[in-house]
Amino acid sequence: MSQRQPVTRSASRAGGRRAKAPVSRLRRWTKRLLWTVVIVGVLGVIGLAVAYALMPIPKANEAALAQTTTIYYADGKTPIARISDVNRESIPLSKVPVAVQHTFLAAEDRSFYTNRGVSPSGIARALKAAVTGGETVGGSTITQQYVKNFYLTQDQTVTRKLKEIMISLKLDRQLSKDQILDNYLNTIYFGRGADGIQTASRAYFGVDASKLTVAQGALLASVIRGPSFYDPRLGAEQTQLAEGRWNYVMDGMVAKGWMTQAERDAQKFPTTIKPVAQASTSGTNGYIVDQVKKELLGKLQLTDAEIDRDGLKIVTTIDPKKQQAAVDAVKQLPKDPKNLHVGLVSIQPGNGAILSMYGGADFQKRQFNDATDATIQAGSTFKIFALIAALQNGVSTRQTYSGRSPQFFDEFKDTSAATDFLRRGGVQNFGNEQFGTIDLIDATAHSVNTVYAQVNIAATPKKTTAAAAAAGVTTTMKSVYANVFGTDNVKVIDMANAYATLAAGGARSTPYLVKSVTAAVGDYSYKAKPTTKQVFDKPLVADVLQAMQAVVQRGTGSYAGARLDRPAAGKTGTTTDNYGAWFDGFTPNLATAVGIYKGDGSSANPDNMMDNVPGVGQLTGGTVPVWIWTAYMTQALQGMPVVDFPSAAHINTPTNTAPPATSSTTTATTTAPPTTATTTAPPATTSTAPPTTTTTTTGTRTPPPTTPIVPLPTSPPAPGGLLGPPTQKP
Repeated sequence: MSQRQPVTRSASRAGGRRAKAPVSRLRRWTKRLLWTVVIVGVLGVIGLAVAYALMPIPKANEAALAQTTTIYYADGKTPIARISDVNRESIPLSKVPVAVQHTFLAAEDRSFYTNRGVSPSGIARALKAAVTGGETVGGSTITQQYVKNFYLTQDQTVTRKLKEIMISLKLDRQLSKDQILDNYLNTIYFGRGADGIQTASRAYFGVDASKLTVAQGALLASVIRGPSFYDPRLGAEQTQLAEGRWNYVMDGMVAKGWMTQAERDAQKFPTTIKPVAQASTSGTNGYIVDQVKKELLGKLQLTDAEIDRDGLKIVTTIDPKKQQAAVDAVKQLPKDPKNLHVGLVSIQPGNGAILSMYGGADFQKRQFNDATDATIQAGSTFKIFALIAALQNGVSTRQTYSGRSPQFFDEFKDTSAATDFLRRGGVQNFGNEQFGTIDLIDATAHSVNTVYAQVNIAATPKKTTAAAAAAGVTTTMKSVYANVFGTDNVKVIDMANAYATLAAGGARSTPYLVKSVTAAVGDYSYKAKPTTKQVFDKPLVADVLQAMQAVVQRGTGSYAGARLDRPAAGKTGTTTDNYGAWFDGFTPNLATAVGIYKGDGSSANPDNMMDNVPGVGQLTGGTVPVWIWTAYMTQALQGMPVVDFPSAAHINTPTNTAPPATSSTTTATTTAPPTTATTTAPPATTSTAPPTTTTTTTGTRTPPPTTPIVPLPTSPPAPGGLLGPPTQKP
């Protein structure tokens, strides 16, 4: 026993050492880590101290602020417009009412008079965003904002942020708070081309800064967050945002004791004066400038100050010759004293570059873009989406249907309609024109309503709207059977892009205006990267193109086909009672949409009907829109190669049956059609009586009648003049 004890104790000690070894190593590593953290921390503090000591306060960045941003055509040499030269008039802080000074503190830096020039929490958020590439965040003090605007650039980098912090700390020690606030109010950008509170007071309220009320000051303090988003004169959305921010500022005044609750309750949201349009936004080019700024603010996420003051060189996709061709073509619009409006957009298929855009005659007089803002009933241009959906459902373009007029379909019954014709599901052709049994190529060429009613039944309305959305239509659409006749409102730019999708063989691109951006200040640069997505099968699109070429070759768009020296495809569109008229068409390398409406375009206002336009009569898709489109494309295509469309693929097998079994039809002699209808009725009069072709529903295809065409002139219509076939269908 006595011999074993030493062995046991020895083993016990050995085992104890083995059990404690991991703990000792953990302690050693912990100590090393702590020392490392301490050393790094000390070095960091020393580094910051050295950086602080060595960081000079740079010269004021006035030269940078004074540089003008210029927007160029696609050649990068020809300017479209120069934006907002610096407009500043400095005033001493003593001339700004104290209550107005407080509104800026309530909005941007409520601890201004107590902080050291920086906000630790704001710095942490900003650095995290800069390092991770996250969304830009706020949180900078007024001192930091002043430093960034007055001494540095707008670059969103860690280096620039560190410089901002160091300079802010130094300035807070060298200048009084009132001096910093004075400089801040005289350099901050307020939008409307105004730098500093004095010019902003005049731009927004027409008064000197010394006359500002606390409510007006609170709005100016709100606007600096983003003038394009908070200027209430820019629209309902901006008004809502401005009111929300204004209330935040006013509540902050109460929270800081700068205003009583009773005084707060007595305040009302102020009214601003109308902005004075800058010279750069005059004429047709003003619409381009406005759209460019929207793209920079939205897609590129630049700020108003960066756009207006940082000496940006913005190169657009606009081709100067094509843009002039658009302006010249629209001059053919009849001089109607009752307010006709036209929008035109031309897009490069397969790329999305907007090569020309006509949004109106003068942006200074009317800040509403007819190419991008206006929504017009699509009319028969929407039939193409039903054709796509039908082909997706197995229908063939060689399928034949009865084209007699009128016909009645259960799916089109509208129990709430004003007429018995519509309540019974009546559909009729333009001018009640009669067709025999025709295939979808001829039905597309002549825009036969009764055939396309059957097409949408085969396609289903849901798939028709889905096809439109896939092609590029962004507006809200309803999945009802009547949508085939274009009852939904669409934008000109959307239709140009949707038809460009077909021109590109089913590849949809995202439209864009900004090709590149470089900055005179800092290292900011941008270059557009077109995005495309194949949304339709190429063989299907080839069949659709065959039908759309027939429109231009021998159908409702033959005015264009007789004047272009190259393959083209398209579709006319006219809405019920002539509230909207379209021609959308393309070659394989250029797609253009033209939409026309009157007044505000509302179908609830009879004054907006284009049924008696001076010099034209009924303004349909086959008249003025196709004239403008042809005049434009004739010039715009000069120098561009002639490209053929692909041959038809003839997907699917035609069944050559009568209309779908779910539809009930009635012969044309059963019920006389009314003179108007909510979706498909033709105008009350035409200059040519409808042909008397015998109607058939089965058997051998009967050729469609030949539409009378007035001899075409040898030159495009003169500005404001009248040329072209008055009997064209939608």
